Parts: sequence; C-alpha cells; structure tokens
Amino acid sequence: MYGRESAAAEPRLPAGAFEEIARIAAREEVALEFIDGKMWEKPVPDGDHAMIIQWLTRICIQARPELWLFPEQGLLVQGYRNGHARPDGVLAPSEALAGQSEWASADGVLLVAEVTSYDRDTDRRDRVEKPRAYAETGIPVYLLIDRDTCEVVVFADPDGTRYETVRRLPFGRPVELPAPVGILLDTEPLKDWVK
Repeated sequence: MYGRESAAAEPRLPAGAFEEIARIAAREEVALEFIDGKMWEKPVPDGDHAMIIQWLTRICIQARPELWLFPEQGLLVQGYRNGHARPDGVLAPSEALAGQSEWASADGVLLVAEVTSYDRDTDRRDRVEKPRAYAETGIPVYLLIDRDTCEVVVFADPDGTRYETVRRLPFGRPVELPAPVGILLDTEPLKDWVK
C-alpha cells in the first residue's frame, strides 16, 4: 500500500484520480488496484493466467455461441471496491454490454470467472470478498479457478448475501456449470498452467 493508513477523517482518493495515476504510473510487472479508497499493487497476470482465460473462452464459444466471455470487464457490484469489480471474465449474452460504460451493470451476467494470481492478496480478494460481492449482486454463478489449490470452485444459488451452493473439484475432473450457464468443463488442461 502507498502512503500511511488513512484515518476516518482523512479524505479518500477519488476513483477517477486513481485511474489516472494507474495509467501513468503502473510499471510493466505491476498493476494498481483501488480498494476502499486506498491504492494497492498486485502482479499483472502471467502467461498461464492468460492461457486459462483463453481455454475458458473457447469452451464457452463452442458450448454457447450466443454468449461471450468478456475479459477484464468492469462491473458495478455490491459492497466491494466502492461498488466496482473487474473480474477476469464476465459471461453474458454477446450484446449485453452494448452501450454501457467501463463499469457495466451486472444485469444479464450469467457468470463471473476469476483465476487466482500468485500474490499476497489472492486469498482475501478471490476467496472471500469477491464471492460475497458477486452473491450480493445476484450474479448466478461465480467460477474460481484456484491455481494454489489446483481446484475449480463453483459458487451458485446466490441468496443476496452469499452463495448457498459451493462445489470444489480438483483439476482433471469434469465440472458442470449450473443453470443458467449449463456448460461442462473438461479441466484436465488446467494442470499444465500451474506452478
């Protein structure tokens, strides 16, 4: 984190100012994130991370050609990063984001996907905060591809505060993404994209 911890009385950095700083100051190997008015750095996704998103995109196109997996699409969500999240992938009807801004409504989103990164913040971000925020927003399915545990975790049935159904399967097992997604994943290739 940059600077010192801010006290409640100190002003927070506006999101627009953060975005400008990130564009100017981000180094090639680091991305900046803006969480609860504070700036954090995290490693940029590696090549294996990109391969996993490519793998998922191909499966989604083949199984459901009317849908698209939008990479790194900003979404308006409940209770996370002042209402903003940027999942690794957003599965929605191919025209769902037409005319929307950088921070799109989650209406019509069927699934959000995250691939863990090898950083100190992954546990809190991908395994705790994002499942809660996505469930509160009502996104039907959250797919977590956890490279640390070599598992695919499928969160489903949001009740407005959490996902009621959570399935963990090791890489290599077939994974059924529940309705409204309805796609079967052959996760064997994921074994090749972990450290």
